[in-house]
Amino acid sequence: MERDTKKRMEETGRRIGRTLGEAERRIQEELQQVIDYLDKEVVPTVREQSSRGLRTAAEKLSKLADFMDEQRRRKP
Repeated sequence: MERDTKKRMEETGRRIGRTLGEAERRIQEELQQVIDYLDKEVVPTVREQSSRGLRTAAEKLSKLADFMDEQRRRKP
């Protein structure tokens, strides 16, 4: 009886090990798909919008600098 219990526990352990191994493989595949999506779709969009944002900020800072220079020239 003790042998049967040990045998059943070992078999259960192997089944759990196989199930976890399969789950790990599937999780890794899904994670790789997420990484690929981020690399191909999200990162390029963020870079494009970031550079556009920097250009807009640079333009506004340039206008602010012009305004400050103009104010300084107006003061006696």
